[in-house]
Amino acid sequence: MEDLANGEARFFAYWTLGGTPAGYGGYVPLGADILVRSVTVPATMQGKGIGRNLVALLLRRAWEEGHQRAWLLTTSASGFFEKAGFKPIPRDRAPAAVLATPQAQDLCPSSATLLSRAITV
Repeated sequence: MEDLANGEARFFAYWTLGGTPAGYGGYVPLGADILVRSVTVPATMQGKGIGRNLVALLLRRAWEEGHQRAWLLTTSASGFFEKAGFKPIPRDRAPAAVLATPQAQDLCPSSATLLSRAITV
């Protein structure tokens, strides 16, 4: 958890209009790229399209800052992110900036899937 406060990362909490916590997520800017981080939706809110919308909002924010491609590492949510337009990419095809992140270096196991997609709105 200490890595959440380090660096240039941007994290956001999301609520429903009624004030119920709906999710959390963020990204780390890496030049033209971003590394999507820590996307989570409470179990009681899952299956309602909130995660999909949360990812869309994160990508929109990144696009507004001028970023062009999103990357992420996951051990359990590949299917979710593939539905959001991400595609699996071999690690050796990732930019050096992505591979140099703590997530790629230490925090995510080597078995984690690397996914990527262009940021478009």
